[in-house]
Amino acid sequence: MNAHRTLTALLLVLGLALVATGPALAQSEDDLEPDITIRQEEDRTIREYRVNGELYAIEIRPSRGPSYYLVDRDGDGNFERQDGDRIAVPEWVLRTF
Repeated sequence: MNAHRTLTALLLVLGLALVATGPALAQSEDDLEPDITIRQEEDRTIREYRVNGELYAIEIRPSRGPSYYLVDRDGDGNFERQDGDRIAVPEWVLRTF
Protein backbone atom coordinates (compact mmCIF):
# COMPACT_ATOMS: atom_id res chain seq x y z
CA MET A 1 0.00 0.00 0.00
CA ASN A 2 2.87 2.38 0.84
CA ALA A 3 4.50 1.70 -2.55
CA HIS A 4 1.20 2.52 -4.25
CA ARG A 5 1.02 5.91 -2.53
CA THR A 6 4.64 6.65 -3.43
CA LEU A 7 4.02 5.77 -7.07
CA THR A 8 0.87 7.90 -7.17
CA ALA A 9 2.71 10.86 -5.64
CA LEU A 10 5.57 10.46 -8.11
CA LEU A 11 3.20 10.36 -11.09
CA LEU A 12 1.41 13.45 -9.78
CA VAL A 13 4.70 15.36 -9.46
CA LEU A 14 5.78 14.31 -12.96
CA GLY A 15 2.41 15.32 -14.38
CA LEU A 16 2.64 18.74 -12.77
CA ALA A 17 6.17 19.17 -14.09
CA LEU A 18 5.00 18.43 -17.63
CA VAL A 19 2.12 20.87 -17.33
CA ALA A 20 4.47 23.56 -16.01
CA THR A 21 6.88 23.17 -18.93
CA GLY A 22 4.15 23.08 -21.59
CA PRO A 23 3.83 26.87 -22.02
CA ALA A 24 7.63 27.25 -22.08
CA LEU A 25 7.90 24.77 -24.94
CA ALA A 26 5.18 26.56 -26.87
CA GLN A 27 6.95 29.86 -26.30
CA SER A 28 10.22 28.43 -27.63
CA GLU A 29 8.48 27.48 -30.87
CA ASP A 30 7.30 31.08 -31.24
CA ASP A 31 10.87 32.26 -30.72
CA LEU A 32 11.89 30.34 -33.86
CA GLU A 33 10.17 32.98 -35.96
CA PRO A 34 13.14 35.06 -37.12
CA ASP A 35 13.55 38.76 -36.58
CA ILE A 36 14.22 40.26 -40.00
CA THR A 37 16.07 43.53 -40.53
CA ILE A 38 15.71 45.00 -44.02
CA ARG A 39 18.15 47.48 -45.52
CA GLN A 40 17.85 49.03 -48.96
CA GLU A 41 21.09 49.80 -50.76
CA GLU A 42 21.53 51.38 -54.15
CA ASP A 43 21.41 48.19 -56.21
CA ARG A 44 20.12 45.58 -53.75
CA THR A 45 17.97 44.81 -50.74
CA ILE A 46 19.58 43.07 -47.76
CA ARG A 47 17.54 41.06 -45.25
CA GLU A 48 19.26 39.89 -42.05
CA TYR A 49 17.70 36.92 -40.24
CA ARG A 50 18.14 36.52 -36.47
CA VAL A 51 16.75 34.20 -33.79
CA ASN A 52 17.35 35.23 -30.16
CA GLY A 53 19.66 37.96 -31.45
CA GLU A 54 21.91 35.49 -33.32
CA LEU A 55 22.54 36.44 -36.96
CA TYR A 56 22.39 33.20 -38.93
CA ALA A 57 21.55 34.28 -42.50
CA ILE A 58 21.66 37.25 -44.84
CA GLU A 59 19.51 37.36 -47.96
CA ILE A 60 20.80 39.45 -50.87
CA ARG A 61 18.18 40.57 -53.39
CA PRO A 62 19.97 42.32 -56.25
CA SER A 63 17.98 44.68 -58.46
CA ARG A 64 18.91 42.35 -61.33
CA GLY A 65 19.39 38.61 -61.07
CA PRO A 66 18.30 35.97 -58.59
CA SER A 67 18.38 36.30 -54.81
CA TYR A 68 20.86 34.31 -52.75
CA TYR A 69 21.63 33.72 -49.09
CA LEU A 70 24.76 33.87 -46.98
CA VAL A 71 24.35 31.34 -44.16
CA ASP A 72 26.43 30.74 -41.02
CA ARG A 73 26.00 26.95 -40.88
CA ASP A 74 27.93 26.24 -37.66
CA GLY A 75 27.99 29.49 -35.68
CA ASP A 76 31.62 30.38 -36.37
CA GLY A 77 30.81 33.68 -38.08
CA ASN A 78 31.80 32.46 -41.54
CA PHE A 79 28.94 32.83 -44.00
CA GLU A 80 28.67 30.54 -47.02
CA ARG A 81 26.64 31.25 -50.12
CA GLN A 82 23.45 29.24 -50.60
CA ASP A 83 21.26 29.61 -53.66
CA GLY A 84 17.55 28.92 -53.58
CA ASP A 85 14.43 30.52 -52.27
CA ARG A 86 14.34 29.15 -48.70
CA ILE A 87 16.67 28.49 -45.80
CA ALA A 88 16.32 26.52 -42.59
CA VAL A 89 17.43 27.76 -39.19
CA PRO A 90 20.80 26.04 -38.55
CA GLU A 91 21.08 23.59 -35.65
CA TRP A 92 23.53 25.79 -33.71
CA VAL A 93 20.86 28.51 -33.44
CA LEU A 94 18.29 25.99 -32.18
CA ARG A 95 20.65 24.72 -29.45
CA THR A 96 20.94 28.18 -27.84
CA PHE A 97 17.50 27.85 -26.19
